[in-house]
Amino acid sequence: MEERCFGKVRFIPGQNKGKYPFCHSLYLEGAKVLIDPASDRERLKKLRDDNGVQAVWLTHWHEDHFMHLDLFEDVPLYMSKEDAPMLSDIELFLDAYGIEEEDQKAYWRDITVRQFHYRPRVPAGYLTGGQKICLDGLTVEVIHTPGHTPGHLAFHFREPDALFLGDYDLTWFGPWYGDRDSNIPDTIQSIERLRATPADLLLTGHEKGVFETTPSSVWDDYLEVIYQREEKLIAFLETARTMPEIADAWIVYGKPREPIELYAFAERAIISKHLDLLMAQGRVILEDGRFRLLE
Repeated sequence: MEERCFGKVRFIPGQNKGKYPFCHSLYLEGAKVLIDPASDRERLKKLRDDNGVQAVWLTHWHEDHFMHLDLFEDVPLYMSKEDAPMLSDIELFLDAYGIEEEDQKAYWRDITVRQFHYRPRVPAGYLTGGQKICLDGLTVEVIHTPGHTPGHLAFHFREPDALFLGDYDLTWFGPWYGDRDSNIPDTIQSIERLRATPADLLLTGHEKGVFETTPSSVWDDYLEVIYQREEKLIAFLETARTMPEIADAWIVYGKPREPIELYAFAERAIISKHLDLLMAQGRVILEDGRFRLLE
């Protein structure tokens, strides 16, 4: 992928096409604002040294969006107030993912520090939904898009008429909503809000990254992943199942993947949100340790 400029918005592609554990970054020329510094460590070092970075913004608190934040420890950080606690303490970070088992906590604690360069940070200020920021000829509207995380933010750049969707990335995998405070209804509502926001250009945090034309089918397919997961789960629950049996079905990821500590946790986290929703709707009950579909 190539670096591209859209007016004063520079798109910096992440390594491996921005697939996890990387993401695409944005750099706002003039204002020297860097958004989501997890694209390419060497490129971001060069950007820092040659161009300068005066502020870092985060769309949200996930590790694949702050991985190289440690390069900018002397630069003011801005993000949503809802997501800020997870950057202040690694135990709050682990709790926000809903990680409870000690072996998984040890795994995540290690890679978060070693691979993702976690350093406790407290923002210099907060970005809020509805806020309009004028930066050296560039107007940015902040859009609060909860669901993926409670404080996830999208950014609408008015002059190039570009909308940065962050982790609502329009990929084949579909949305993530597996955190402790994530939920499916908010995720759907945020996706629909972004879909209804008129923009000539869409920028995303992962994979394709730049959508200069966006057929309705792209949004349809992204949302459809949520409903397909639910349909597969309901079909699997025609026989009452325990949580380990459901997780071992790999409804979300299709098959076991490595590292198993990461993907086993992620599978269980996402499918648990579907079980929570189905139980709240009165369609599934938990009885004698098994989830059972109600007629």
